[in-house]
This record gives sequence, structure tokens and C-alpha cells, in this order.
Amino acid sequence: MAFPSEPRLPTVPLRWPDVIFDLQELLADYPAPVYIVGGAVRDALLGRPIKDVDLAVADGGIRLGRLIATRLRGDFFPLDPARDVGRALVDTMEGRVVFDVARFRGEGLDADLRDRDFTVNAMAVDLRDLERLIDPLNGEQDTRDKILRRCHPHAIADDPIRTLRAVRQSIQLRLRIDGDTLRDIRAQAERLRQTSPERVRDELVKILSLTDAAGALRIAERLGLLAVILPELTTLPGIRQPAPHVFDVWNHTLATVEQIKKVVLTISPQRTDETAADFALGMIVMALDPYRRQLQQHLEHTWADGRPHHALLTLAALLHDAGKGATATSTNGTGQPFAGHEAISAHIAGQRADALRLSNAEKTRLVNIVRYHDLPFRLDEIRPRTIYRFWRTAGDAGVDICLLSLADFLARYGAFLDQDAWIRFLERIKALVEAYFIRRDELVDPPPLVDGHDLMRQLELKPGPVIGELLELIREAQVEGEVQTAEEALALARRHLDARSR
Repeated sequence: MAFPSEPRLPTVPLRWPDVIFDLQELLADYPAPVYIVGGAVRDALLGRPIKDVDLAVADGGIRLGRLIATRLRGDFFPLDPARDVGRALVDTMEGRVVFDVARFRGEGLDADLRDRDFTVNAMAVDLRDLERLIDPLNGEQDTRDKILRRCHPHAIADDPIRTLRAVRQSIQLRLRIDGDTLRDIRAQAERLRQTSPERVRDELVKILSLTDAAGALRIAERLGLLAVILPELTTLPGIRQPAPHVFDVWNHTLATVEQIKKVVLTISPQRTDETAADFALGMIVMALDPYRRQLQQHLEHTWADGRPHHALLTLAALLHDAGKGATATSTNGTGQPFAGHEAISAHIAGQRADALRLSNAEKTRLVNIVRYHDLPFRLDEIRPRTIYRFWRTAGDAGVDICLLSLADFLARYGAFLDQDAWIRFLERIKALVEAYFIRRDELVDPPPLVDGHDLMRQLELKPGPVIGELLELIREAQVEGEVQTAEEALALARRHLDARSR
């Protein structure tokens, strides 16, 4: 159904951040109309924070983007020269704002809006008049009614990435996907295979960045999207697990995703008294608050193209048990099912990292988190030697493994948390985290007392595996306080060699 495109006052005032009024003033002399379009208009209606602003012009998107960067003292780069799209990055008191400037997709603004994905994203505002709304598809009404509706019957087929975007925005904005749009999403799911891996990756990262990523993933699974972009997860539903697990593998996976979000929020600056009001999260506060600043810095890391680290950690939570489908009946003599699932899960994670075109650094971190996600559960005691061995094995992924293990623990028990077991496990994680952030030189990476050359010279050894073996022996004795000098280290090495030769 079409509606008049003339500007009109919306039913509620549009709420703009100060940078938009600054932009209006600075572009007052611009010779052509400039329109704010898409999500920024929707968010102005909803009173949501605005960090990404799409602008549309008849011509000269790159030229205008460069001008905005100059006048607002930001950075600029051509985002898509072929489509005349430029990007300006502007730092404000409220944080960084991204301005993407593009020429109209069709012959004019009206055609541009009608060819967009969803009606709530098909509204515009003339920069010269920030109070009036241009709304040809009645997106404002759908915004009020909490409905996500495609703009036209071919909107999803025209760009299948919109299937994933619909899931994300339905959760992000708390919208109900209307029936016709749902049918189109199901019908176009398979065509995601024809979409570039980079676009799928970027949309998946946005989904994984949601507070309710688990809810979005559940919807994506029901609509047939997850089977296309993460087929390794399709074997997990219905696979039962022994106690203390209360869920099958698939629902445990979703619960782990849900819990990792709670763990990260409990550590984050956004934590409130209500956030950590329940017992489990309150105990995390008590255990890990001494290291909260360091943990926040760890989680604030960004990967290639600005991908947030917390999204990679969520992906690790999603894939941490992916190998259980292949090992459901495997015990390998251990008496426990799923024997060896960690290695298979890590292999799957590496394959998925390649398919999503993650960077090599992201792939390495993801694989290591998944490969060693069970390591904290297998520590039989917490003493200097076991702490050192944990960090030697986990490496850079160790902090992530500690955080994921907390989420994994809570997901195993669900509503039936063993409070005493939880407190004991938190003490274990606290010891590991404290060693990394506070006692690193003592327990994680002690300064060497001797090196390989010293061993070869003093003990008349040749290069070989025995050198590494002796260095590890010395370092473990060092963290235990059993050796403190080079002489003591060499004496320990001699005793070890003598014992081996007997």
C-alpha cells in the first residue's frame, strides 16, 4: 500500500543527537537537498541512540562525505566508489558517529525509499527540516505497531542477506515479523549460499553482538537460515547429555550463548545493581571485580574491520560443542560420551572461520578457545604448577576460555545451579585470572633462570627435544618456588638427566 511522500509531522517528535544539528548548520549552504534515510530516522522516532547515519543525495555521495569529514573534523574514505558512496567517521562527546553518504538508488528519493528492505527503514527526513517525516510506505505506523514488514514482494529475493537482517532487527527492535515477510524469508533461505561470505559474516557478527543473540539464533534456526550459514549446528538438537547437564546439546549451546552475554555484561561498564542481582552473577562480581578493568580492556579489543571481540567470544560459545554430533557415542575408553569432541569442535570452528573469511588472527583465537574450552573443568587442583600449565596451554585465549567456562558451567545446570559447586569453580577461575593479570611474572611467564644455550653448554647436551623438556621442568619448579637461581635450575636438570639414565 502506497502513502503520500510529502513531508509531514510524525505522531511523536523526532529526537536527534547534537551532531545532526551541527551537520544541519554546517551544510546550510549545500546547493542540493540532503536526506537522512533508513535506520537513523527509525531510531529518531524510537528515541534510540544514533551512531550510524545514512545520507542520500541525487549525486556526489563521495564528494559530500568528504565535505562532512572536513567540516566536522573527522576521517573520510570512499566506501564504494562504483556506487558513489563515501564514509565520514566523526568523534563526538557521545562517541563515534559513522556517516555513509550515497546517491539515490533509483531516479529519486521516493524510488530509493520504496526499494529498501523493510518499511521501518524506508523513511527519510530532509536535513533542512528535521521535524518532518517522509514516509511513503507508512513505516511510522509499523514502528508503532512493532511490525517488521518487507517494502515490496521482491524485497527479500532482491537481496537474500535481508533474511538475516530481518532476524537481527526483529530482536534488536523488538518487532514481530509479519506473515508475508516470514514466508519470503523461508523461501529465500537457500539463496544465502549465493551471497558473498563477507556479507554473511558481517550480518552474523551483528547478530552475535546482540544482547539477546540466543533469541536471534533460535529464530534463525526455525526459519532455516542457520542450516545454511552454520550447518555444523544442525546435528545438535535432540542429543542428550549426562548430568549435571539439563539440556540437550543444542539447547545447552543456546544457553551458553545466553550466559556468555550475562557474564560479559556483569564485567562491563554497563553493569547495574539489577544486572548482578541474582546469586550466580553476584558471585562473579565478588570474584572478578578486582580484575574488572583488565577484563574490560580485554573485551574491548577489535579485530579486522572493527569486528568486536565479544562477538568472536559469542561465536566460540556457539561452536564450543559443535563436535558433539560426531562424538555422541564415542567414549575412547573414558566411560564418558563425547570423548574427543573438543578437537573436533575446534576443527569445525577453523573451517567456519575460513568460510566466513575471518582473519588469520581471529581464526587462531577462535580455534584455541573452542579447543581448550573444557580445560578449567579438568584442573584437578589449583596450585602454581597447574596454573602455569593452564596458561602454557591456553596462551592468548586463556582469558576467553575462563569467561566461556563460566557461561558453560551455568548453562550445564540451568535453573538447578549447585551453589557450592559454583563458588568452588569461581575460586578456580579467580586464581587463573589473578595469575594472568596480577602475578604474571610469578606464575604465567616467569623470567628464565637459564636458556637452552646454558643447558647445552653446562650439561654438554646437543640440540633436541630434551632441551625443551628440561626448560619446562625448570619453569614448573620455578613457579612452585623449588628453584630460584640458575645454579639450582642446572642442578635440577642434572638430577633429572641422571634419573632418566638409570
